[in-house]
Amino acid sequence: MARTTSRATSFDVAALAGVSQSAVSRAFTPGASIADDTRHKVLEAAAKLSYVPNSIASSLTTKRSNIVALILGDMSNPFYVHVLHAFSNRLQEEGRQVLIFTLDRNADSDAAILQVLKYQVDGVILTAAQASTRMTDICHERGIPIVLFNRYIPGSDASCVRCDNAGGGRQIAEAFLAAGAQKFAVIAGDPKGTTSQDRVRGFIERMLESGARRSDIAVLEGRSSYDGGYAAALKHFSANTQSRPDALFCVNDIMAMGAMDALRFKLGVKIPQDLMLAGFDDIPEGRRAPYQLTTVRQPVDLMVEETLSVLNLDQPSQTIERGIDRPIKGKLIWRSTIPVPVSNFRA
Repeated sequence: MARTTSRATSFDVAALAGVSQSAVSRAFTPGASIADDTRHKVLEAAAKLSYVPNSIASSLTTKRSNIVALILGDMSNPFYVHVLHAFSNRLQEEGRQVLIFTLDRNADSDAAILQVLKYQVDGVILTAAQASTRMTDICHERGIPIVLFNRYIPGSDASCVRCDNAGGGRQIAEAFLAAGAQKFAVIAGDPKGTTSQDRVRGFIERMLESGARRSDIAVLEGRSSYDGGYAAALKHFSANTQSRPDALFCVNDIMAMGAMDALRFKLGVKIPQDLMLAGFDDIPEGRRAPYQLTTVRQPVDLMVEETLSVLNLDQPSQTIERGIDRPIKGKLIWRSTIPVPVSNFRA
């Protein structure tokens, strides 16, 4: 059977329903002002004609597509799956859709942004690796706001919404100190990423303030992955049997889970009896019985709301405001990988 090329238009629906074409448009626009009986007439006529709105045609008229590009990093980290879910739900509630771009671990964010600009998007959210200042300028010159999610570009005026990652690192340090830890290790993530850098920095700064020696804080490379955390823990703790740390901070939960599995099942380390351990993010997998991971919970829903506020999609005629930086405090979630805390630390 040949494909049908003749499709009903909004004018056909308006004629059948006995309303104006603008009423048809309002009936399919979330939040638009329209009487219930009018909406019912429009939807009934649309069903009879098998009509659905053509968003592409509408964007040619309004110059607005109601599409937001979301550039995601390594999807093997469950945190980014959660972020995708949160943005998708929130944007769809507003009558918008998400255009998703994913990057490999070492891919160039600038190249991804150039791909995004081939489409008529109303805004860009970047959760992946750093973009250049020039690329953010190109977006702004085209009237497309871009916001970095949980990262920033040092020395630039690109806007960002992020967890207070340095503050979260300090919270983990305080938890270890309260539990009596004295010698520490950190498994870091992307060495170029501000997220990992800030968490490590906050942790080390708090430890040094407490009187710990820098030589008592080993920093390992975990590549932000389960396998990286597993390998880093196995290598370090196998090679340091006489002077092992008594506390290990992994800058994300997925590395912490890998490290836990290596330590428990390969080296026989008991957690938290032999080693205290903490992560960062509070992904659902870390809450499960085999892990019960102490961590810092990122306030993802609030961060999503703030990101959309900075994008200011409902006011496209306004000048794009630059240089906004909104750090949001995370919450320490104390579970079983650190011994029972002093009462004022309990989440």
